[in-house]
Amino acid sequence: MTLMKTILLKTLADTLAFGRLLGQSALPGDVICLDGDLGAGKTTLTQAIAQGLGVPASEYVTSPSFAILHEYQGRIPLYHMDFYRLTDAAEVQDQGLDEYLFLSGLAVLEWCERAGDLIPATRLKIRMTTLPDESRLLTCDPGIGSWKERWQNLQLTT
Repeated sequence: MTLMKTILLKTLADTLAFGRLLGQSALPGDVICLDGDLGAGKTTLTQAIAQGLGVPASEYVTSPSFAILHEYQGRIPLYHMDFYRLTDAAEVQDQGLDEYLFLSGLAVLEWCERAGDLIPATRLKIRMTTLPDESRLLTCDPGIGSWKERWQNLQLTT
């Protein structure tokens, strides 16, 4: 049985509330994969996830497009990675970024398809699509393991 879910986020407030819920629900070792076109809201969602993790507001979460990895301290560490400038899984491994997928923090990956089979099956994958009215349609796949179990209990109000 698949737990795929489609969520419509009509406003920025909806996006922030959903992201905070994800951050509050995150456990050490979790991986969240965010895919979508440029401007779909991946970094905005990650900012809200950071709020849910308790990352201080003084640590402004920005896109790691050029640095590839930004790390923030909250209830558990947040490893925010953006693979946009990488070409494939070999490049992810060459830079040692795959190691962050197995640490005791939360790894949030933008453009995760570039990491291929390095992404664990226990991840939560979210595909973000911008609709003509600027709302966001999220297609969410909790994979297997812990996210699959928690997904059923998340109080999604959007």
